[in-house]
Amino acid sequence: MIQDIKVTDLIPHRPPFLWVDTLLEYDSTSLVTEKLIPEELDIFQGHYPEHPILPGVLLCEALFQTGALLIALILKETKDTRSGVPVLTRIKGARFKRPVGPGDTIRMEVRIIESLGGAWFMKGTLRVQGKVAVNVEFSCTLTELQ
Repeated sequence: MIQDIKVTDLIPHRPPFLWVDTLLEYDSTSLVTEKLIPEELDIFQGHYPEHPILPGVLLCEALFQTGALLIALILKETKDTRSGVPVLTRIKGARFKRPVGPGDTIRMEVRIIESLGGAWFMKGTLRVQGKVAVNVEFSCTLTELQ
């Protein structure tokens, strides 16, 4: 079921700024996704060319997009009619533990810590080769884009 859902049907992000390829596991409070980091990304030409590293801000973005997908799935499942798209409103305690490079597959897990009205407070963990690369807490609210 979840494998049949297209990421682009749930969130407005598109390449080259789409940092989730596949939805893997979902329940009412968590989502696991994956992304293969292409070896030919332009960013690697300038971000430590001799030792290419994907910037931490993009790793966090992959977690934030996973959070937006989780909210979209919850709204769809519960037939919630609120409109708008999940927009990041807070970042707390980002910790970077290991680098991610060209050709790596990253796995993101986001779970809801709390939901209050139209705000969702979440915790995300990004892994590479089965090891934690990033932990971050963040929140999102539904916002109408102009």
